[in-house]
Amino acid sequence: MNQRLIGWVLVAVGVVLLVFGYNASQSLGSQLKQGFTGSMTDKAMLFYVGGAISVAIGAFLALMKGR
Repeated sequence: MNQRLIGWVLVAVGVVLLVFGYNASQSLGSQLKQGFTGSMTDKAMLFYVGGAISVAIGAFLALMKGR
């Protein structure tokens, strides 16, 4: 039961990080950088990567069957 709870918490944290990443990528500074360089800011990228990893690990823990 503990493992599933930790998994769901990680999924929730991951979703929040993905939302923060989206908000960071839509900021004025990020839009200007993306317009000139074609790539998004490091901050937005870190939020996206961290969120995706957290969701993946959390889903694995939450959906994995116990012994």
